[in-house]
Amino acid sequence: MTKTESEELLKIANSNVKHEWDLNKITQPSQELFNAKDGRIKQDILRLIIQYLQDEGYYACTMTIMDEANLKQAERLEQQSEIKRMKKAILDGDWAEVDKLCARPFMRNHKSFLYAAYEQQFLEYIDHHEIQKAFTHLNKRLKPLEHLQRTPNEFRDLCYLLTSKSVQDVHSYKNWEGITSSREKLAEMFQNMIDYDVAEREGSAHVPPKRLLTLLQQAVAYQVEYARYHPNVTPKITSLLQDFNSLIIPNAVKSTFLGHTSNVKCAEFLGEDGSKIISGILEGHTSRIWDISCRPDGKFVASGSGDSTVKLWDVKNIGAPCVSTLLGHSGDDYLATGGYDKIVRLYDVERETITKAFSGHTLSVSKSIFTPLGNLIISGSYDNSIKFWDIVSGLCIKTISTHLGEVTNVEMSSDGYYLLSSSKDNSNRLWDIRMVPFTYRSSEQFENSKVTKIHQRISFEHPLRANRLLLGALK
Repeated sequence: MTKTESEELLKIANSNVKHEWDLNKITQPSQELFNAKDGRIKQDILRLIIQYLQDEGYYACTMTIMDEANLKQAERLEQQSEIKRMKKAILDGDWAEVDKLCARPFMRNHKSFLYAAYEQQFLEYIDHHEIQKAFTHLNKRLKPLEHLQRTPNEFRDLCYLLTSKSVQDVHSYKNWEGITSSREKLAEMFQNMIDYDVAEREGSAHVPPKRLLTLLQQAVAYQVEYARYHPNVTPKITSLLQDFNSLIIPNAVKSTFLGHTSNVKCAEFLGEDGSKIISGILEGHTSRIWDISCRPDGKFVASGSGDSTVKLWDVKNIGAPCVSTLLGHSGDDYLATGGYDKIVRLYDVERETITKAFSGHTLSVSKSIFTPLGNLIISGSYDNSIKFWDIVSGLCIKTISTHLGEVTNVEMSSDGYYLLSSSKDNSNRLWDIRMVPFTYRSSEQFENSKVTKIHQRISFEHPLRANRLLLGALK
C-alpha cells in the first residue's frame, strides 16, 4: 500500500468517527463492573491482601489466610507425602502402589495421567514378554480409558504389540527408550502436573508491586476528581472508611420555590437521593405543622403539629388519610419527637407506643433527630442548648450551650461527624462533635432571611447531593 493510499484511508476512517462526550455520565460502582462472587475475582482479592500483609511484615497472618483460602496445613503436608510416594512408586515400578495412590483425592481429576501409568505398565509387560498379563491389563485397565489416547492410532498400536517381538516394532513406540528412561519421563510428567495444579490453586498470576495501595489511591483520586465541589488544593485524606466529601458551606441561593400562601414552618429533603423536597401543610392536623421528617427510603413522612399529635403519611398516596397518629405531647421504625412540654419522646411506630421519654430541657424542644448510628438522639431547644441523649440509658451525655439565642433546628451529616445548628442569635453553626467547641460559625445573612426575626429550619442533604442547605422561614 502506497503512502497516498494510506493517507486516504486514514481520512475516510476519521470522517466516520463520531466523538460524543457526555460529562454528566459517570460509571457507578455496581455488579456490572465485576461480580464479587466470581471465583477468580475472589482469588485476586486474596492475592492483594496477601501481598499487602507480606509487604508490611505480617507473615503469620499471610500463612493463616493462605491456609483458610486453599488447604489446611495438615492436608497440605499429607498431600506432599503422597506425592513423594507416587514418584517413588513410579521409579520403582510398584504399580499396585501407583494404582492405590491414583484413587486419592488429589488425583481424582487426572485420568490422563492414569492412562499414561497404565500404558507404561503395559509396555513393561510387553518388554518382559508377559503376553497374558499384557492382554488382561489391556482389556481391564486401558480399554475403559481408550478415549484418552494421545493419537488416533495409539490404542490400535497397543493391541498390535501383543503380536510383536518388541515395543519398538510399532510406529507409535519406535522411539521408546526402555523401562528406566520411560519411568523417569512418567515421574517428570507427574511432577509437572502437580506443579501446575498448585500454581492454578494458589495463584500464579503476577501481582504488580503495592497493587492494593495503588487501587485505593486510584479510588480516592476518582472521588476527589468527581466531587461536587472540586477542591483547589489537593486534600489530605486521613481515613478510608468514608467516601471523600469536600466540606463546603453554601453561601448562595440555588433555587427558590414559590406556591405557599402562608408561613413556611418546615421543609425536608424527601428520601436518600434528595431529588424532591416536601414542605407545607398535610391536611389532617387541627393546628399548624411545626416539623416534618421522612424515612431514608422516602416512603413515609412524619409530621409534628401544635395539636399535640404526630401523624405518619404514605408519600406514594398523599391524598389518602394518614397511616397512623401518635399521641403524647399536651427498629427499624422509631420516631423521636419534642414539643412545648420540654420532653423528648421515643416512639415505636409499629406498636404506636412511647418507649422512652427524655427530660432535661428547661424550655420547648424545637427539633429532635437520630444520629446515623441510631444510638443517640440530638435535640435543640428554646433554652439555647443542644443535648445528646443515650437511647439505652435515657441519660444526657453531652450538652452544648454556646448559642446565645433559641436553637431552632439541628441536623447531622451522614458520617456522624458534623452537626449543623441554627439559632435566633443570628448564627448558623457547624460543629465537629469530636472537637467541641464548634469548627465554623456563619455570621453572614442568607439572602431574603433575617435570622433574628424568624423561626428558621435547616438541613443537610443526603451525601449523593451533598453540600446544600435547605432553609425555610416564617416571618
